[in-house]
Amino acid sequence: MISLSMRHLRYFDALARVGHFGRAAESCAISQPALSMQIKELEELVGAPLVERGARQMRLTGLGEDFAARVRDILSAVDDLADLARASQERLTGRLRIGVIPTVAPYLLPGIITALGEAHPGLDLRPREAVTGRLIEDLLAGRLDTAIVALPISEPSLEEVALFDEDFVLVRAPEDAGKPVPDPAELKQMRLLLLEEGHCFRDQALSFCKLSPSVARDLMEGSSLSTLVQMVGAGIGVTLVPEIALPIETRSAQVSVAQLPEPRPRRTIGMVWRRSNPLGPQLSRISATLSTAGIAAHAKARFAPASAAPHDDLADR
Repeated sequence: MISLSMRHLRYFDALARVGHFGRAAESCAISQPALSMQIKELEELVGAPLVERGARQMRLTGLGEDFAARVRDILSAVDDLADLARASQERLTGRLRIGVIPTVAPYLLPGIITALGEAHPGLDLRPREAVTGRLIEDLLAGRLDTAIVALPISEPSLEEVALFDEDFVLVRAPEDAGKPVPDPAELKQMRLLLLEEGHCFRDQALSFCKLSPSVARDLMEGSSLSTLVQMVGAGIGVTLVPEIALPIETRSAQVSVAQLPEPRPRRTIGMVWRRSNPLGPQLSRISATLSTAGIAAHAKARFAPASAAPHDDLADR
């Protein structure tokens, strides 16, 4: 006889969150037929359909929506109990689900993984890259333990700890090296390349240039900093990038890099977690490790030569 298990609940929660059998199966590291079988077993136990299956999409039934909300509460409570037990240990071990925004992940994650592996050898790091809004949503829902984002988040239920500060720099064509650096008003008149909507870095760039979102819709966009820098190298326009990205993103693009005039745009990268998380003291100690790793990565990016940018004109390098 089949009995309800935590496995049923976790698989159903994954399906309810992503709304797709294939992606839910991938997130659970099982095959799609296996996930479908588990959902059918759950429906048999409940005695009613939870999922409406279509040829091209699936959606939750009315009962499925209510069931999903209760399942999230149950899984959150179970995870809290596990965290409570882990909180009694002096050193954090086991799974750590950590979210990182895309304008930080490629440049900081290698150092984070190394630093945490040395300081916390029993830690099973589970990184996830996503835009800030999605990370905060998952953090509040208990699907993440902590996240590395640009501060402030200003969510009362979250603890915020600053890791490091960094400036934004101007990336432009090689032939522009040595030319006067444009101020925000002049940048408005240039072909400014931005990240697509949803990235907090996009909003920060717009704020510095004093551009409204309506005007920004007419500007050229890219899905990543790498795409933006490559577009600049192809002569399409100019862009702003955080300093930590320079060593990687200027490696394969012929561009020049310049510091912007004061007051320079800058951001604070920090770590956030739920105030109610029993692992708060351990996460605070982890934040100190990540701060050291972040400062080291930022310093390396700031002072290392840009290998593919021979016309680099950063004044303080």
